[in-house]
Amino acid sequence: MKKIVIAADSFKGSVSSLEVADAAEAAILKNYPNCTVLKIPMADGGEGTVDALLATSVGKEISCKVGGPMGHPVHAVYGILADEKTAVMEMASACGLTLVPEGERNPLRSSTYGLGELIKDALARGCETFLIGIGGSATNDAGTGMLQALGFKFLDSKGQELPLGGEILGEILSIDQSAAIPAFLAATFTIACDVDNPCTGPRGAAHVYARQKGADDQAIERLEEGMKNFVDVVKKTRGIDINTIPGSGAAGGLGGGFMAFANASLKPGAQMILEALNFQHIIKDADLVITGEGKLDQQTSMRKAPITVLRAAQQQNIPVIAIAGGIQDILMLNSLGFLAVLPIIPYPVSMQRAMEHEFTIDNITRTLDQLFRTLKYFNTSQS
Repeated sequence: MKKIVIAADSFKGSVSSLEVADAAEAAILKNYPNCTVLKIPMADGGEGTVDALLATSVGKEISCKVGGPMGHPVHAVYGILADEKTAVMEMASACGLTLVPEGERNPLRSSTYGLGELIKDALARGCETFLIGIGGSATNDAGTGMLQALGFKFLDSKGQELPLGGEILGEILSIDQSAAIPAFLAATFTIACDVDNPCTGPRGAAHVYARQKGADDQAIERLEEGMKNFVDVVKKTRGIDINTIPGSGAAGGLGGGFMAFANASLKPGAQMILEALNFQHIIKDADLVITGEGKLDQQTSMRKAPITVLRAAQQQNIPVIAIAGGIQDILMLNSLGFLAVLPIIPYPVSMQRAMEHEFTIDNITRTLDQLFRTLKYFNTSQS
């Protein structure tokens, strides 16, 4: 083995993506001390996206005080990559559901204003390209709050400017972007979106996601009607039917807001990260790629990091081995193209024990050590 690339997602609640890579590296170098090991932290566009991209770039982390989803100040973090022109963000840092105590969640009132403030800050620092993960939102305002922070005004039937929150969607009659920040209109946005929900309808933002954000039946219907109005206003004023765009309903319609008012594209999160990292170049001439995440099952085939890594490696005929804390549907996973899928748990344990930090790290190293001991034996015996 001369070159091995490790590109695993985090084992959520247990170890980070980089810690997975460090543990795997220890097993590789124990058996192949002269092997070149490249560690590529992965994420799927949600938590860990900023860390994954900064870990492979001489960039910097920016801390910014912004308005949280319910208007209370929060400290959000984003990254600026080495080119000093590309910003990477997780909208949950500013507008995430975990920022709001369960009893205070209310998507009629919550807004994406804080994300707009993050974008505004990055624009002021000269950023022109944005990579933004939009998972885990507390909002259902179709991105209107974000746009308001960037100079857009949403007006009612009397021409009065509307406040923040999902509750305004049904009152919007027109949109004034005369004061929109020019740099925002000129910037390019790639939005990490791993769902294909539209803005409205049974699979829309309100009916599928608003309840977990604190909405009751009455609020869900109000948000649905408001989103329908927003879609109609955008269609009339922008000539775009965002409801036909898969993923427009993501993050309470934030995906649609980006598509309507920014130079934006929606991509699966892992794909966005691999493209940003130029992953095809990184894995060139590799003997093996190791990927994985906390659990591998049928959902692995649906835009998850391991399947995205696999598809990239297959383009260069590089074998891929996946590791996980738990594995289901092994035959299906093999049929996707994984050379092997390896569970790391050595014996029956409780879920709490299985997710312990040091236990997980030891299990990753032990599992891969056994693999590479075997490979080294056969490589030596055949040479």
